[in-house]
Amino acid sequence: MSQNMPDIAVLVGRFQPFHNAHLALLRRALDVAPEVVVVIGSAHQARTPKNPFTWSERAEMIRLALPETERARVTFLPVRDYYDQQRWVRVVSEAIAALNASAQVVLVGHFKDATSEYLRGFPGWALMSVDRIPGAGGTQLRDALFAGDPAQLDATLGALVDQAPPTTIAFVRAWAALPFMPALTTEWQMLRGYQDAWKTAPYPPVFVTVDAVVRCADRVLLIQRGRAPGVGLFAVPGGFVEQRETAYQSTLRELAEETHLELLAETMQRALRASAVFDHPDRSLRGRTITHAHYFDLGDRELPEVRADDDAQSVAWVPITDIAAIEDRFHDDHFHMLDHFLGLTREGRAA
Repeated sequence: MSQNMPDIAVLVGRFQPFHNAHLALLRRALDVAPEVVVVIGSAHQARTPKNPFTWSERAEMIRLALPETERARVTFLPVRDYYDQQRWVRVVSEAIAALNASAQVVLVGHFKDATSEYLRGFPGWALMSVDRIPGAGGTQLRDALFAGDPAQLDATLGALVDQAPPTTIAFVRAWAALPFMPALTTEWQMLRGYQDAWKTAPYPPVFVTVDAVVRCADRVLLIQRGRAPGVGLFAVPGGFVEQRETAYQSTLRELAEETHLELLAETMQRALRASAVFDHPDRSLRGRTITHAHYFDLGDRELPEVRADDDAQSVAWVPITDIAAIEDRFHDDHFHMLDHFLGLTREGRAA
């Protein structure tokens, strides 16, 4: 091996879906190092129009685009979104070091926009910036998929042949026949209508919401959403701030409306342990949404009675030990909200 040749090339992406620009970056990574680690971001997310493919489906798209000899040189590393760049970089760095602690690492990528600044955050790694090839990105490909007439799927995919490898087109064609495609299409249409309704606003809208993380006897209060976006997904109770309310008042109102949790105001005030603002620009599919979350701990008392209402399809006190197993069934960043207050994930655990 050349003294100047890195041991590992790292490629980071969401690959929703894997397209020609991704393939060009991957081929560059294969050219510069004997081993390539493909970090698949937004792992363990619920299926949504933004994240329709699971991390394992995305890994399969990538495998299919490579000849057999190159597949053996590629390792896949699924990493959840932490909505905390420093923590995310630390988790990825530790996972690569666990593969080979003494490896010389080069990070292969391109600077798309401000969201690509994470590429500069890996101390000790070389950075190889590659010009992006022209063509549609993942957003355009997903929009074409969900906006098209399902009866004309072949025509829709045919228009994308210059944007993605033939193996990706074939994978998506088979994937689109699965039963969750209609629900994703409906949700895409709802989200597009929601965003179109705000196009004439004088400034890009920023929405303010509240959420309630309520713990009692090592359980946490969760709803399943009854409306799009995220119908059927788990979430903590919450909603939009009203004009004449503080964030705390809105939190208690939304909690009562969705779960009928009926405790004295003094009890809730004593149970309040912390609050936090979650403001990552990509945390919500509806657009720029900042939420104020309040964490209540009711102690080891008997579980209060609850009943689903308003936007909630169902409500339940879920054991905290069960939450990790349903990570891929949470709406937006609500799993990560719970992680913030309850410490669900271990530091350094990528998957």
